[in-house]
Amino acid sequence: MANDADLVAQIEVLGAKLGAARASISARFIGQPRVVDLTLTALICGGHAVLIGLPGLGKTRLVDTLSTVMGLNGNRIQFTPDLMPADILGSEVLETSEDGKRHFRFIEGPIFCQLLMADEINRASPRTQSALLQAMQEKEVTIAGEHRPLGVPFHVLATQNPIEQEGTYPLPEAQLDRFLVQIDVPYPDRQTEKDILIATTGSVDAKSSQIFTAQELLDAQALLRRMPVGENIVEMILDLVRACRPGDANAPDIIRHNVSWGPGPRAAQALMLTVRAQALLEGRLAPSAEDVRAMAVPVLEHRMALSFAARARGESIHNVINTVADQITTVASAA
Repeated sequence: MANDADLVAQIEVLGAKLGAARASISARFIGQPRVVDLTLTALICGGHAVLIGLPGLGKTRLVDTLSTVMGLNGNRIQFTPDLMPADILGSEVLETSEDGKRHFRFIEGPIFCQLLMADEINRASPRTQSALLQAMQEKEVTIAGEHRPLGVPFHVLATQNPIEQEGTYPLPEAQLDRFLVQIDVPYPDRQTEKDILIATTGSVDAKSSQIFTAQELLDAQALLRRMPVGENIVEMILDLVRACRPGDANAPDIIRHNVSWGPGPRAAQALMLTVRAQALLEGRLAPSAEDVRAMAVPVLEHRMALSFAARARGESIHNVINTVADQITTVASAA
């Protein structure tokens, strides 16, 4: 009982700290609380996120603010078609010492940080995009046969422009699957846009303050994994992920008729983590069916693909996922 009480106390403290982080981020990234919550979710789950949104919606500002609030050493890479893997990872250079001896010295690239912003990630070639695969999964890179660990913690927040197709390279499925969540950044509503207009065109720019340190974020990630998840929520997550696979025997018709391929086991792992974070951000001690429903689209949409016929009919992956999630969570809650 003492251990349970201690866990509850730690979760409540972390929830309050996350509330302060929310407020600090919102001082510079105005409105869009859902976007803020999802980026915080990615960090406290120890994962990466891809932000999809049109130019000028504050994606870069959000990532910059996050590095301040979470106390992380951040770097930004502007992805371009001529970007090379060495521009990200670093390279070895041949130097001559004062005594005339030559030796190689490794110069670290911008990936050696704690929070990496990969701006317009789909503008780089597949060869350059592949430089991130090992880093995102194993938190290290191999250069000249030597394994080099990255920052601790290490997170990638990538941005994409959904309407720009000229000179872009769609991310391969293997890389998309390494992003814990996809965060869609929509246009702000009228009042939010007015607040942004007033706040960002004056003589003083709003500032955010540091709430976390890198070690406190690591502690939060460890605590999140200790949060209890009910057996019914575990079964609900499994039901949802498996139902989104068109080849599964229990897949509903909306999946069979519209989806080419569905999510793998990594999606279930992502849901197990993110529903805990969602509950934590809402001030609860354990996740519920509502949390599963809330995290279904961010976790699953980049891990699924509509068939050609479904796209021709104007189907939306959001609608497909929401329909299946509503069916499964409603049935499970009733049971």
